Amino acid sequence: MKAIIVCTSVSHGNTGRVAAVLGEVLDARVVAPGDIDAAELADHDLVGFGSGIFLGSFHADLRGFIDTLPQRPGRAFVFATSGFADAGPQRFSRPLVRQLEGRGFEVLDTFSCRAFDTYLPFKLVGGIRKGRPDAADLAAARTFAEGLRARVNAPS
Repeated sequence: MKAIIVCTSVSHGNTGRVAAVLGEVLDARVVAPGDIDAAELADHDLVGFGSGIFLGSFHADLRGFIDTLPQRPGRAFVFATSGFADAGPQRFSRPLVRQLEGRGFEVLDTFSCRAFDTYLPFKLVGGIRKGRPDAADLAAARTFAEGLRARVNAPS
């Protein structure tokens, strides 16, 4: 299996830490959207897309990069870090999954974990979710990636 991870990690490096664990398990290079040509993704069996969550959305750089992708079949996964859970009717992962499906990807799964968040008004109190992602979050990311690897490598 050949995998790659496209990740935007800007505020505290939270998403970059998760991406590093995913990349280690999947033997995948981690790149920023501006550091890869969209056509290069066609050479991969699995593509991960992730960022921190800003006002309930994935980073604009990541969403903009996905908009440039040619229509193609492929398998993908989505991951995020956020001060809040990806749960309920307003799941922040849902719009990115739909965006990827619109580009022809089959999104195999999503992963998110809590992370240190200093977006206003949280900055006024020193932020929330200090110390996250922690060892348990990174272990959960490892388990998630192991499951993805098993699914992609499973005989059809």
